[in-house]
Amino acid sequence: MAEFTDARAGVDREVERITELLREARARTVRLIEPLSDDDLLTQHDPLMSPIVWDLGHIAHFEELWLTRNVHGAVEFGEMPGMYNPFEHPRRARGALDLPGREDVLEILAEVRGRVLDNLDTLDLEAGDPLLRDGYVYAMVAQHEYQHDETILQTLQLKRGEPYRAPRSIAVPEPSLNVAIGSTVRFPGGEVRVGTDDRRVAYDNERPRHVVRLAPFRIDVAPVTNGQYVAFIADGGYRRRELWSDAGWAWREAESAVAPKYWRREGSQWHARAFDRTGPVDPRRPVCHVSYHEADAFARWAGKRLPNEFEWEAAAGFDPATGEQRPFPWGDAPWSPALANLDQLAFETAPVGAYPANVSPVGCYGMIGDVWEWTSSDFHGYPGYETFPYPEYSEVFFGSEYKVLRGGSFATRPGVIRNTFRNWDYPMRRQIFSGFRCASDE
Repeated sequence: MAEFTDARAGVDREVERITELLREARARTVRLIEPLSDDDLLTQHDPLMSPIVWDLGHIAHFEELWLTRNVHGAVEFGEMPGMYNPFEHPRRARGALDLPGREDVLEILAEVRGRVLDNLDTLDLEAGDPLLRDGYVYAMVAQHEYQHDETILQTLQLKRGEPYRAPRSIAVPEPSLNVAIGSTVRFPGGEVRVGTDDRRVAYDNERPRHVVRLAPFRIDVAPVTNGQYVAFIADGGYRRRELWSDAGWAWREAESAVAPKYWRREGSQWHARAFDRTGPVDPRRPVCHVSYHEADAFARWAGKRLPNEFEWEAAAGFDPATGEQRPFPWGDAPWSPALANLDQLAFETAPVGAYPANVSPVGCYGMIGDVWEWTSSDFHGYPGYETFPYPEYSEVFFGSEYKVLRGGSFATRPGVIRNTFRNWDYPMRRQIFSGFRCASDE
């Protein structure tokens, strides 16, 4: 009897953990949209992004698929057919759909969540099914919602009309660590383990863990700052053809780009906008909202290059002295607000040096948080890659069209970022909260 009671208590604790995981994810989604009018939710603010109400409906649709249908057995769909299928309806076309209003979509979200929670008590969370083992599918659904929260913030930065009134609840600290901007550290090279074998939270494209051999290289101590980027602009960086790849120059001309997105010149000074705040560019903060092409051109201007994703991951977590690979630059401890600028609620980047513990074993600062960092790597599966649980998350995007980004941004929820996490996007994209750091051969 005692053994049965202990088992039941363990199941109850797991149900409670999953319930809180899903509740907290939803609370943040609702918090982000609270300042918005019904029109704000329904408007397609830019062809690059969905109307926000589509993201909300898709969150519900995805949760219903994975936590009420696929969770009971064989995977029926990776993405259910219908209005919220992203492959049937590309972003540019979603504004023409017959989308629900605020109250209707919130009701849909609540109704699906009610069925999910009712089902929890009937599932064998210790079963051999890899979807259920360790609550993987619930972590996947929570991370999916986290990622859409960041997508919603990208849309809100693009918002038409009155700027989004960001519900800020924390202020980024002033720097307390002296970081030598523009300096580099050496990585000695050798055999390095990258990726992960984790099956509790990691996505399929992060697996399997494997060994790569890296030549010695140098990498920037900190992400490239606004101050460094202003110097690139002042030196004719956007006018000098020799700094740009063919694809990059074609993009620059088509976009008439002269500075990062959301920057504008006022007299002799650059100003930038972050949601509802506009002010002079802070030279101490990481440059944000730059495309891969801009990052690549800057690296050439600086006499460097962009790191590949394995160099980035090695610099973020590998300790050459012990051979150990950390899950986060600072170690094994889960994120807390003192460690890195994540979790959205500051709604802006922080000055370099504001989070003194956010330093990797080789001495790189800020590799998690503030801005996603472009790498030179195309998005491909690792050796031994196996799709799980559906090809539409990773596999269908493999190829040379996309570049990998690492590290998360201030707009990233901490539950979806780690040294092994791989983001990807088109090289032209800069509505994302993207920056970079440079590397060089030794």
